[in-house]
Amino acid sequence: MATLLEQLSSMTVVVADTGELDAIRQFKPRDATTNPSLILAAAQIPAYQSLIDEALKHSRERIGIGAAVEEVVEEALDEICVLFGTEILKIIPGRVSTEVDARLSFDTPATISKARKIIDLYKEGGIPKERVLIKIASTWEGIKAAEVLEKDGIHCNLTLLFGFAQAAACAEAGVTLISPFVGRILDWYKANTGRNVYSGPEDPGVISVTKIFNYFKSNQYKTEVMGASFRNIDEIIELAGCDLLTISPKLLDQLKNTEFPLVKKLDSSKPIKVEDKIDMNRQKFESLMSQDRMAQEKLSEGIRGFSKAIETLEAQLAHRLAVLEGGSAFSHVVHEIFMLNDLDGDGCITREEWLGSDAVFDALDNDHDGRLLQDDLFSGLGAALAVSRA
Repeated sequence: MATLLEQLSSMTVVVADTGELDAIRQFKPRDATTNPSLILAAAQIPAYQSLIDEALKHSRERIGIGAAVEEVVEEALDEICVLFGTEILKIIPGRVSTEVDARLSFDTPATISKARKIIDLYKEGGIPKERVLIKIASTWEGIKAAEVLEKDGIHCNLTLLFGFAQAAACAEAGVTLISPFVGRILDWYKANTGRNVYSGPEDPGVISVTKIFNYFKSNQYKTEVMGASFRNIDEIIELAGCDLLTISPKLLDQLKNTEFPLVKKLDSSKPIKVEDKIDMNRQKFESLMSQDRMAQEKLSEGIRGFSKAIETLEAQLAHRLAVLEGGSAFSHVVHEIFMLNDLDGDGCITREEWLGSDAVFDALDNDHDGRLLQDDLFSGLGAALAVSRA
């Protein structure tokens, strides 16, 4: 019998939710998606240090010898995202999603400018814009930026999407793709209802994406739906037939090693009518969002989390630049990373406070006690540095 991954791939486009090149080679998805947390995790792997160094050196040349470290790092961040995306595109046949700085989520003109810069950087590397999706947070300002970009032929992936209002607004704006976050919706309901177990069909994230999918298909919207942020394979099974699903290497491996018949649950040729088209404007959007506490809270949390990941990555890049240029900024950078993540100021970082990748947390948590002290950061990052210098 075919594995669940093989069966799923026959009815849904499988996307690898990782910036790690080896995992992408292993699972051979059509598309791939990255974000700062994923790149931050990949940046800890010595094999990828050459990509980081290449971006830093090129950014220094582009910005100028006398430019401040902050300017070089800002430039390098864009180049690193594009370099990882370019390497990924050498492996996959489809598209890669590259994210706009989450700190621009409420600034439409800045989002448009950053997106165009990313596309220009890909163009410099010989990558056509048709192979790139620009990831933008699903705020009203982000959706309006995507609307402008789509008219210019720059395709967008609207991320951090938790509520029906966000999805409806994206469809009206004509965006290429949305990424509703299945698992994070489930997380919210578990935390706010006291209920810890949901079967696949009862999963609030599954129910949300199913409604969005049927709304799009029954109203002939062209926007694709890509379920994201899965917590278990039951959620994936319930969304078989969705346009795309972006799945972590851990869950891809489970699907690859599991065999039983997979039923197609979503069918674009036979959508269920759930609601007529909504004429969406800012007032309507804000009204609907105000009625959806889960979507409001998770969107805000997601933007903060992605922003923290960017700040942490910037701090690491500043340190690496100092190393390459003969400086010594290691202690300062470790302290900065620690302060960014020690949200309650109690002198340690818990997994809940750490807003970067779980993979990075696990790599730094050498004693496996679920807490990071400054010494853990010194030890973990120092070891990575020593390997990269070898």
